[in-house]
Amino acid sequence: MHILLSNDDGYLAPGLHALYQALLPFGEISVVAPERNCSGASNSLTLSRPLTVSTAPNGFRFVNGTPTDCVHIALTGLLDSRPDIVVSGINNGQNMGEDTLYSGTVAAATEGFLFGVPAFAFSLAEHGWAHLDAAAAEAAAVIAHYVATPLPGPLLLNVNIPNRPSRDIGDWRVTRLGKRHPSQPVIRQTDPRGQPIYWIGATGDTLDASDGTDFHAVSLGHVSITPLQLDLTDTRRSPALREWIGTVGGARGVQASNESSETNESQRLTHAGAERPL
Repeated sequence: MHILLSNDDGYLAPGLHALYQALLPFGEISVVAPERNCSGASNSLTLSRPLTVSTAPNGFRFVNGTPTDCVHIALTGLLDSRPDIVVSGINNGQNMGEDTLYSGTVAAATEGFLFGVPAFAFSLAEHGWAHLDAAAAEAAAVIAHYVATPLPGPLLLNVNIPNRPSRDIGDWRVTRLGKRHPSQPVIRQTDPRGQPIYWIGATGDTLDASDGTDFHAVSLGHVSITPLQLDLTDTRRSPALREWIGTVGGARGVQASNESSETNESQRLTHAGAERPL
């Protein structure tokens, strides 16, 4: 098996090294990670300058760009062979709820998923690397189970692991993303020249940690495994939006009405086709 390993904390991060050691028994590991910490980089690609790839003494390759850059470069020209899976982590801190929209750890896995490669993002629930060895063992167990019992098609799994000794880590729980309150206000300071500067504030407190969420599972000591998708279309709002556009009148309103009819007919035919025996 060939695994592409990346992260967002940088190629020197303890989480990357721990995960690398845990995954070695599975076969070939290609490490392509950012040169420095890129937490919060999300799915950004660097388009304003060229990127360089360097090799550390231990063989890890690092890129002067984002986590997405790393996986993109690896999959589109750097690696000699296509990896079987992409693994990202272990992140120094949780990626739950809306964190997944900002996370460079999740973004690295997402880039693999976009190229049709099964992808996994692993994060420790709390900062500080406490019980990192146990988290690495859990991550390896998830990969081992996938190898032994593969799921069909490409997938993107976001895995959060509590900072606990192995004996105190609970079950694996399939979860949905919880929700946070809005982020804390920015922190305003003044630089030595008297100019105002701003630090992004802390993430918001948990808003929805109800049963079934990633927050709830991790709070109970379980490993949270959340399947992610990339279709951001709010299909539930589409009918009301078509009606809203229809109130414009004229050609625009007629077009919206026609599109709605065509969509309904397409859905009807698709549904009929699904019921038709092959």
